[in-house]
Amino acid sequence: MKQSLAKTEKKHLRKGLLAKRRELPDEYRRAAGESIQEQVLSSPEYAASRSLFVYVSMPGEPPTDRIIRQALSDGKEVFVPKCVGREMLAVRIDSPDELRPGTMGIPEPEDCAKTKTAGELELILVPCVSASEDGRRLGHGGGYYDRFLARERRNAVCLCFRRMLCTDIPVEENDVRIPRVITD
Repeated sequence: MKQSLAKTEKKHLRKGLLAKRRELPDEYRRAAGESIQEQVLSSPEYAASRSLFVYVSMPGEPPTDRIIRQALSDGKEVFVPKCVGREMLAVRIDSPDELRPGTMGIPEPEDCAKTKTAGELELILVPCVSASEDGRRLGHGGGYYDRFLARERRNAVCLCFRRMLCTDIPVEENDVRIPRVITD
């Protein structure tokens, strides 16, 4: 099957941007990550939400550990991704201690008993390699978030380092635009 031009462009762009992200100074990443987490925690969307879906950050991504801990402390229902085949579930956790390395080494819960759909979640925090200010998102290429958000994305917020913003992100038919992007 022939790859679309946008898919090929995204693959090339992703490779270059991942290299750029690896070169970001640790000091910048720490300060920017703290700024992003603080903006989420002080946002009206966070204050109003009773349930949130938050990615478990990996090295190089804007961190979410403080958001997860604070949301649990605030008594919110916290859901994190668990990949099952080509689908991503939002699985409720009561503690970060429930997470174990899963798909692609990303920590995820082992138990899938408590789940919600994107439409049932009040705030959804989405990772990216890069994003544009108008909500185009370049992920890691698996399509998990696009499939998860296909029917409901109004409560989604993408977290992106300002230095990783990009104005020229190609878009494919199944790509989901994120309504809001938070940067440092």
